Amino acid sequence: MDIELFNAGLRLAIPILIAALGELVVERSGIINISIEGMMLIGAFFSFWGVYATGVPWLGLLIGVIAAVLMALLFGVFTISLPCDQIIVGTAINLLALGLTGSLFRYFFGFKTTAQLPQISDFFFESLFWFLPLLLFIFINRTYPGLALKAAGEVPRAVETMGRSVRRIRFAAILFGGVCAGLAGAYLSVVHANTFVEGMTGGRGFIALAIVIFGRWHPFGLLAASLFFGCTLALQYKIQALDIKVPYQVVRMLPFALTLLVLALFGQKRGGAPKALGIPYEK
Repeated sequence: MDIELFNAGLRLAIPILIAALGELVVERSGIINISIEGMMLIGAFFSFWGVYATGVPWLGLLIGVIAAVLMALLFGVFTISLPCDQIIVGTAINLLALGLTGSLFRYFFGFKTTAQLPQISDFFFESLFWFLPLLLFIFINRTYPGLALKAAGEVPRAVETMGRSVRRIRFAAILFGGVCAGLAGAYLSVVHANTFVEGMTGGRGFIALAIVIFGRWHPFGLLAASLFFGCTLALQYKIQALDIKVPYQVVRMLPFALTLLVLALFGQKRGGAPKALGIPYEK
């Protein structure tokens, strides 16, 4: 493989994997969160705004993560406490995030598309990319809280008989997913692009959802799948740079056509999926 293509694919895979690992934990608890896209967008904007307003990179990242966690909290209230349909709530949050970030961006920055930000090293995010799958594998399979998380997505009533709260486990998983989505969005705006553009997540949240399925709900499977999708995105840009005579629309749709293909091939095969996934729990 072209080393430049791999390096570019790695950089593009980082936010996808971080978001997908957060979704993995959420789905292991039995919840489907399709609002990753919106949470990433919230994290991207508020991290950008936080770094721009404070001039302190890590404080800006923290602001973005907190904003994404608040959005995750909103998702948890509607899907667990009320409970409402998880798909409808997720779709509503995606639309809310798109409108909110677009309006706030125009309010604070007008129609400027760039702003000078302090440079942030991507070492922290690269470390997350390689080590977070291992840490989650150990947590899910080798610790008592991780086994309780798996049980909440497999046989939630058995968790209650052990004196654990399924709702608390699922709430904690959703908040962790919000942290990961916020970090993924922050990487896009203040590390990778060093700017914010309306709708800049560009469907990466939905690709992260597909990766969870493609990776068979396994941290290392997600690592491999994210590298595959990242290299596909990088190939898209390389084709454009080489000025190959391929219609622009065909090149742009390549990652999303691949996402649909993955869902079509693997979406019906639920091997590895939690048995109670998407099923609201009533005590």
